[in-house]
Amino acid sequence: MEQKTIIRKSLFAGTWYPTEKDEIKEYIELNQNKSDVIGCICPHAGWMYSGKVAGSVYSRINNYDTYIILGPNHTGRGANASIFPDGIWETPFGKIKIDTELVKDILNLSEFLEPDTEAHSREHCIEVQLPFIQYFNPNPNIVPIILMSEHYDICKDIANAITNTIKRSKKRILLIASTDMSHYESQQYAKQQDELAINKIMELDAEGLIKTVNQFSISMCGYFPTAIVLLTSKKLGAKKAELVKYATSGDITGDTSSVVSYAGLIIK
Repeated sequence: MEQKTIIRKSLFAGTWYPTEKDEIKEYIELNQNKSDVIGCICPHAGWMYSGKVAGSVYSRINNYDTYIILGPNHTGRGANASIFPDGIWETPFGKIKIDTELVKDILNLSEFLEPDTEAHSREHCIEVQLPFIQYFNPNPNIVPIILMSEHYDICKDIANAITNTIKRSKKRILLIASTDMSHYESQQYAKQQDELAINKIMELDAEGLIKTVNQFSISMCGYFPTAIVLLTSKKLGAKKAELVKYATSGDITGDTSSVVSYAGLIIK
């Protein structure tokens, strides 16, 4: 009996991001020079607030065969460390296949990752990245990973599994950490807090990022996926990270008393 294809339909089109491709042009920078990078850090809020930050990153990077996207679990559903195993993700801009070959390799090398779709069923942090990828790349593949756990041993395990998988593969692969920065702080305080975390990212210091977020109670939702991308990138030869753009929701709403903040970085 033929196995039914798993289809993860778009949930946030028309609310968190546009449904028409031409609308994406508002969020990207078409005249930027593009380059190869190892990884990037992108926000995942509604595009009205964070889209220009994410778009500024995607405008600067070349296309890849497969995008390994790691984000935090906001819903509490599913496994602690969940990798979407097979099938297709849909957005208004087309279908994206899961790179099952890479998924299998990562699962074989990781002690903690589990094949699971439930964690992804209502989660937004990966879906909102996809239209940017599809705008520039008509035929991408993805590996979606959602994480609840915050144990450093798990961080190292997943980073090692992804690193060894990439080293064995002949594909062009990009790492993406999906994260927003501070949540519901004053704009001034958010910027102070975020600077501490961004400095650790720019130093490619994964363990330092985790310690800093915990020590200063920085409300960065995806610091654990970011740490994994930093660890993996260093193992793949990364030398530096660059801050491309930083913004807050207050820049859009004018309300600076309680903002969510966003940083876009590339890792080379």
